[in-house]
Amino acid sequence: MSARVGVDLGGTKIAFAAVDEQHRVLTRSRAPTPQGPEAVVDAIVEGVRELDAAPVAVGVGAPGPVSGGVLMTAPNLVGFDRPAPLAEPLGRALGVPVAVENDVTAGIIGEWSAGAARGSSFVLGVFLGTGIGGGLVLDGRPYRGAFGGAGEFGHMCVRQGGALCGCSRRGCIEAYAGRASMEHAIDVAVSKGRTTVLTAIAAEKGKVRLTSGVWARALEQGDPLARAVFGEGIAALAAGIGAAVNLLDLDRVVVGGGVAEKMGQPLVDRIAEEVQPYLLLPDVPRSFVVAELGDDAVVVGAAALADVPSLTLGLHPT
Repeated sequence: MSARVGVDLGGTKIAFAAVDEQHRVLTRSRAPTPQGPEAVVDAIVEGVRELDAAPVAVGVGAPGPVSGGVLMTAPNLVGFDRPAPLAEPLGRALGVPVAVENDVTAGIIGEWSAGAARGSSFVLGVFLGTGIGGGLVLDGRPYRGAFGGAGEFGHMCVRQGGALCGCSRRGCIEAYAGRASMEHAIDVAVSKGRTTVLTAIAAEKGKVRLTSGVWARALEQGDPLARAVFGEGIAALAAGIGAAVNLLDLDRVVVGGGVAEKMGQPLVDRIAEEVQPYLLLPDVPRSFVVAELGDDAVVVGAAALADVPSLTLGLHPT
């Protein structure tokens, strides 16, 4: 079975999928992420070879800025303390073309090829998780920027001198809307005597962290503290999305990640409503939709980027 292979390189696991020309996942597997670039390359080679597929090309979604097949920095990967070439050693070992892309860019390409962004030409993907990721398709082409760092939506500043972000800067969207930042805000509030059902729900589920499902239940129950912290996150997202739409004149915004998957289109509709006051052109027919591909978005997008010429020529795949 010949297929393109998509690889999603994460901080704790690597996901592999064989994908056909219609962007359908044929088979998949996972492996733990080892430490260091050489070990990661070896693990990807082994994982690709173990799939029940004869790869004609391989695409890798990697967690950081990518330029010329080199992962420039990757804070979530242990042992990646300098730029790490991935495309060249993988291509040499596997004997097929290899493309390496930022994982969130790969994710929005997956949605653009086979999911919620299909049919659009100017798309922003916003992915809500521990942090906030972003990816862009502009004029029917994946947009990477001058140095591979485009799409860092979570680190747009929406409040000068605001909350401290994990990137060490202040006022980033991620400092308000990232799950880790919201969890920290809850911890601080509880330490000052506020009460919330979030901790009880997490304990009931046997969770240490406040997962997307925990947030969803607390919001359904109308917990005041959860609603206040989550509302501040929505406000930050809306300000950032409004600025991006005004700058780039986007026709679609796709919202994905664990929280969006749990809460669905009603959450995206709420974000869209809060974006409206920021828009210079509020009445044009642009859409806000929830992502469709879930965990498959990155592997599908990485596989599409591996060897589909239309994605680099700006022509939407049929």
